[in-house]
Amino acid sequence: MSIPTELIGSIPRPSDLRSALTAHARGRLSDADLAKQQEQAVAETLARLEQSGSPVLVDGEQAKPSFATYPVAGLDSLSPDGVVIPFADGHTRQLPCITEGPFRYQVRAESYLREARRLTERPLKQAVIAPSALSLLYPATPIDGYTREEFLRDLADEAEADIRGCLDAGAHAVQLDFTEGRLSLKLDPSGALLDDFIAFNNEVLGRFSDTERARIGVHTCPGGDQDSTHSLDVDYAGLLPKLFQLKAGNFYLQLASEADPERVLGVIQDHLPAGARVFVGVTDPIDPTVETPEQVRDRVLLAARYIPVEQLGTCDDCGFAPFADDASTSRDLAFAKIDARVRGTALAAEALGL
Repeated sequence: MSIPTELIGSIPRPSDLRSALTAHARGRLSDADLAKQQEQAVAETLARLEQSGSPVLVDGEQAKPSFATYPVAGLDSLSPDGVVIPFADGHTRQLPCITEGPFRYQVRAESYLREARRLTERPLKQAVIAPSALSLLYPATPIDGYTREEFLRDLADEAEADIRGCLDAGAHAVQLDFTEGRLSLKLDPSGALLDDFIAFNNEVLGRFSDTERARIGVHTCPGGDQDSTHSLDVDYAGLLPKLFQLKAGNFYLQLASEADPERVLGVIQDHLPAGARVFVGVTDPIDPTVETPEQVRDRVLLAARYIPVEQLGTCDDCGFAPFADDASTSRDLAFAKIDARVRGTALAAEALGL
């Protein structure tokens, strides 16, 4: 037995791809030419991950506009004035909101998975956005003829189809990105919003069998964009007990950037569901210093004191560039951290006699 290790999802886009995205947005580059640039970036990403020894690959989200908004890319009925997400360094990201119904995904994550599958035979993981995040797309002022309740019903159906499409296409694992979980406790310290998010996500997850849920995971972190976070100041202990109520077989938890990771591990130990696997973050994408394999090993060995080794895995804290225009981390730095994670996890497995 070894300790599984997986990426979260995004890898910084090459500079020529970022330039192509800008040119495309300005009408100076065709859809076909942009698609060629994206395919080249995916192929290079997969090749470098194979070279690192990563047992499970991702496409690096090279073709996604962002981890959150890919389902509505190209949707005409959007307004730009949705929920604003403030980050600790002062910058913000703003979600769009819908202006009419019925709500339908324009792009499904399955399409990214199938494109990557053409380029590799290795196991592939696919990240999808959690339905709770997209629930924020409904505006504060109700839409005439399309209630919030109708929107949520449509969204649940679309989210189920997004996940199921990836499973049916042969994904090794499907990961729901749930970064809004910790943020919800900043927006609503009472926890009521988090309860709503958990219940809605479980409405969708409950539609899958136990066998299917063994391949479904949930990722949480305090956000990661332009070397800043949106909710690292929120106590993790307020999120984790409720997070583990989600009907998922795997949990991908940011941990390396926590000020007191051992305290968090204690909370995990107290609330870990039987049979679930926890992938703990052992590299910090925001920190420009590359972790050594020995540092990663020691973080894994610490986690193994609190989490049964048969339920333990490792990951990076977060994606390295969840938004396509984020150039704060270089590709070379991201791959160096990935290499350290893979090597350090192997050292820990060896130290544990696995």
